Amino acid sequence: MNVADSHPRNSWIRLWRGIACWATFLVAPFGWFCYGRLVRRMEPERLEHGLVLIFTGIEGRSFLNVGLLAGLIDGGIRSAAEIVDWTTGNRFLFLFHLRGWKRNNRVAHTLAQRIVDYQNQYPGRPVWIVGHSGGGGMALLTAAALPEGHPVTGIVMLATAVSPEYDIRRALDNVRSSIWNHYSWFDAFFLRLGTTVVGTLDGRHCCAAGAVGLRGPHIDEAITEGRLIQIRWNWRMLFQFNLGEHFGCVHRVFVAEEIAPLIVASEVAGHG
Repeated sequence: MNVADSHPRNSWIRLWRGIACWATFLVAPFGWFCYGRLVRRMEPERLEHGLVLIFTGIEGRSFLNVGLLAGLIDGGIRSAAEIVDWTTGNRFLFLFHLRGWKRNNRVAHTLAQRIVDYQNQYPGRPVWIVGHSGGGGMALLTAAALPEGHPVTGIVMLATAVSPEYDIRRALDNVRSSIWNHYSWFDAFFLRLGTTVVGTLDGRHCCAAGAVGLRGPHIDEAITEGRLIQIRWNWRMLFQFNLGEHFGCVHRVFVAEEIAPLIVASEVAGHG
C-alpha cells in the first residue's frame, strides 16, 4: 500500500475505488459505451512524456480495460494512455480474436507502425504496452513486428493467453528493459480450462502462461538476465483487490499500486 493511503481520506477513496471497480466487472461488456477520457488520455502534455497502449482482451473494449486505464492514471503516470481494441469489434467473434493467428499478426504489424510513428514524432520518450489476456499475446506479436531501432520500453502482460512455451525472444529483442508476466494458478476457468479446450492465442491446447507462467530454456535465460520478470499471484494481492482470478490483475487499485510505478520510473529516468 502507498504511503499516501495511510491518510484516512485516501484510505476511503481507495476503498471506494476498489468496490466500484469490482461492481463494473459485473457489467464489463457495457464498457463498450465508454468514450472520451475514460478510454483515451492523449492530451498533448501527456504525449510529451510518453505513451502507454492498453491492449484489450478478446472481448474488446470493456470495463476491464477502462479500469486498467483508470488505475494507471490513479498511479500517477504522466504519459499519454489509450485503450487499443485490436479485435474486429464484433463481440460474438471472441473465439476468432483468440485463434485468428494470421489476422492477429497483420493487426500486430499495424500496431507496430503506430508505435514507430509516435517514436518518430516524440523521439526518446518511453513507450509501454500493457496487455490483458489475449492482449498480452498481441503485445508480444506487436513487439516482434517492430523494425530495428524502434524498441518499446517495456511490456506488462496480465493473465496472458499464450502457451507457457511461447517463444518470446523476438519480442524481447525489441524491448529496452523487461517483460513482466503476471500469472495466477487461480485463473482456473479462462486460462486453465478455457485455453485447454479452445486453445491459446498461439494455437496450443494447454494451461496458458497467465495461469502457470512462461517456461523453457530461453525463458530461464531471460529470467537470469533480468529481461523477463515473472510475478505469481500471492495472498498479499488480496489487499489490492486482486483475487487471483482472470479479472483481478486489471483491478484499478492493483494496477495503480503494482503496474503504474514501473511506468512512472521510466518517465522519471527518461528511458525511451
